[in-house]
Amino acid sequence: MGFLSIDWHGTALVQLLNFVIFFTILNVVFTRPVGRAIAKRREYINSVTGDYDRYQAEGNALRTQAEAIRAAARREAEQLAAQARAEASNESARLSTEFAQQASEKVRAAHETVDSEVQAARSNEQRTVRELADEMFARAVPEIAR
Repeated sequence: MGFLSIDWHGTALVQLLNFVIFFTILNVVFTRPVGRAIAKRREYINSVTGDYDRYQAEGNALRTQAEAIRAAARREAEQLAAQARAEASNESARLSTEFAQQASEKVRAAHETVDSEVQAARSNEQRTVRELADEMFARAVPEIAR
């Protein structure tokens, strides 16, 4: 037999058997555990990616909801401010009308008082003029007036 000749009954069979045992051990000890670890890692990565996408979508939904709540609050505040301005304007107009009426009544009362005092003064005008004339005469000519 030559140097490169194959002995099918002896060494080739042992070598084939060694290869099968080595491959089986390699598969059991290394390939399967590494494959399982890779599959678990892939599953973990997929779950993290899925969680990230879900949380991102929830965050966007919450931001949209918060913006809608802020917009509604702004509208409500603007409505309340407009309502308060309208109420203040109405109250101002009411008070202005009330005080104008009070002022008008006071002016009317003052005119009535003045008119009554003028009437009283005019009714006594002749007597007051006569008394004043007599007083002036008495001061001017004191000897005769006595």
